[in-house]
Amino acid sequence: MKNTLPFLLSLALAATGAAAETTGEPELLPGETPEDRARNISLKLEIERSIERGVGFLEAIQSEDGSWGNMPLPALTALPAHAILGDPRFRRGEGVEVPDSARKALDLVLSHQQESGGIYTRGLASYNTSIAIMALLAADDPAYHDAIRTARAFLVQQQNWIGEPGDTSDPVSGGIGYGNSLPHSDLSNTHLALEALYHSRVLVEDEGPDTPDLDWDAALTFISRTQNLPETNDQPWASDIESERGGFIYTPVESKAGEFTLPGGGTGLRSYGSMTYSGLLSLIYADVDSDDPRVIAAKEWLERHYSLDENPRLGYQGLFYYFHTMAKALTAAGVRELNTADGRSVDWKQELALRLFDLQRTDGSWVNEGSARWMEDDGSLVTAYALLTLQHIYYNL
Repeated sequence: MKNTLPFLLSLALAATGAAAETTGEPELLPGETPEDRARNISLKLEIERSIERGVGFLEAIQSEDGSWGNMPLPALTALPAHAILGDPRFRRGEGVEVPDSARKALDLVLSHQQESGGIYTRGLASYNTSIAIMALLAADDPAYHDAIRTARAFLVQQQNWIGEPGDTSDPVSGGIGYGNSLPHSDLSNTHLALEALYHSRVLVEDEGPDTPDLDWDAALTFISRTQNLPETNDQPWASDIESERGGFIYTPVESKAGEFTLPGGGTGLRSYGSMTYSGLLSLIYADVDSDDPRVIAAKEWLERHYSLDENPRLGYQGLFYYFHTMAKALTAAGVRELNTADGRSVDWKQELALRLFDLQRTDGSWVNEGSARWMEDDGSLVTAYALLTLQHIYYNL
């Protein structure tokens, strides 16, 4: 998947395109019809209005110190700041206008940068650092580059090993977890860390071969061990049955969607929606080609289980995280339509945007009314997820 366009670059190109629209009609994209263009322009205008209302909500509830949320986690401030920075109103022409609300939030986030380079308070070091890096990158401000570089170097060191570095004999080696002292690796934190490393690598390209970097081969081994695909996963639970094949789980030893009995005996681990999108993203960030069987199988599972009513296999749990990861993965993979199990060809961008319009509250916010798990009862967190989701759609229409 070498030709994947990073989201941050697509934002810059979209901003230039927005300026070009005032001077002339841009060329149609490959496969795009004039009718598609008209529909997309209309959808973009609706998304702009929805984003403006969501940003207004976030700015209205921001604390005096620049933070959001009820827990002192930099990530819970970095995510809303990132969402504000993606508002099309702040991305006209070249560069990014950083509004006071986002600047205040990023200053607070950076006040938590440790001597190690990590950006965290009392725990969850890699999780907070990964999300902080993405918010700082979105500001497109050279003043933040040194902080991003040191945070990036810290994140590289968060790769988990059971035994010696480079030894992947243990199934959880090579991945990344929340960043505590336990030998924990999971696909959610791994995809967030790979995302931050992937998008920040442009800042270290000129630093020479001795620049610390992730053991990407080991990370890919870990990722493969979270996929139900026996030909590339050496774990005994990996299943080839149609309902599971190609999907991903949380860790090589656990699925949040539970277990099932394998044909012939043994225990299988159920694939589910949000982790399968996380897995697809992780493969993209690891520069796996689009014709690789892992990528193909992941897309096929996602088409078979396409849903905007739930996080497949988890119901309402993590629904907005699922929407966000879905938008990131499908835009990064260049997927325009999904061919679902019921025979439909789905314009997923339009359907997902309309779903989010329906879920937006009158005050501009979103919240997961069906589940408080993973903090999705927090309006600022869920609103940030929803805004970032709409922005991925908007900048790739």
